[in-house]
Amino acid sequence: MGKRLCILHANCQGEPLLARLMASREFAAEYKCALFTNYTREPVPADMLARCSLLLHQHLGDQWGDLASRNLQGRLPATAVSLCIPNMFFMGYWPTWSGRPGFNFRCSHLDELIDLGLSPEETTLLYLHADMAGKHDLRGILERTLEQEEHKQRLTPVGYVDLLKGRFGTRRMFNTVNHPGAGLLDRAARGILDHLGLEAPDEAALAALGDPFPEFEQPIHPGVAAFFGWDFAGQDTVYHVFGREMTFGRYVAHYVVARREGVSDFISFLQGYMDE
Repeated sequence: MGKRLCILHANCQGEPLLARLMASREFAAEYKCALFTNYTREPVPADMLARCSLLLHQHLGDQWGDLASRNLQGRLPATAVSLCIPNMFFMGYWPTWSGRPGFNFRCSHLDELIDLGLSPEETTLLYLHADMAGKHDLRGILERTLEQEEHKQRLTPVGYVDLLKGRFGTRRMFNTVNHPGAGLLDRAARGILDHLGLEAPDEAALAALGDPFPEFEQPIHPGVAAFFGWDFAGQDTVYHVFGREMTFGRYVAHYVVARREGVSDFISFLQGYMDE
């Protein structure tokens, strides 16, 4: 008999999660997988849903129409298994992150300073020396983002928040607000496989997969790290930024120049549109 069809309906976390699931010999032997990206609204073909044996999905509410979790589940065969999986997000390292469109990895505090019209040098220095704890409720933001993850975790039998809460202060657990590190994705994969009654990958197989999002480590404001006592995010910490190594200060200088020049694609800008 051929392998059964697994549909994975997820955001950017889907691809590295699938790699970890496929590292399980039992899972790889049993399923062939099709990955569909939810935030781009990639359609899931009806004929694939009709022959799907396993649907792994991040919860989407009814406002997503045909892609809403309830609608996808309603088009599955009666024998299919549907499992809601984690959709991880964390603002603790970046309390001034903003989801406003028009620029990648927005920071509301830095945007306010840029809007004052000062020189790039003045803007950068003001932000580097800002009293982050005095201006922002850092502890409250941290508590709220953890509470949000606890609420979301109630939708899935796969736990991860305990790992996040236990380790975020001693090691970096996210590369950006929605790019969890290897530890969290490894935990999610193990939880999914355990729920399905399948063997987990061995440690060597998971370690070989490396960082799930190696291309960009979003720098953390040293003032935020100092407030919480995180020793992995100081002024001299070097981050991987789209093929380059840079400190927080250098990253901020790039951000300021890009915003002042009207750049909308900050990712491309960091990848090489700026001469060193």
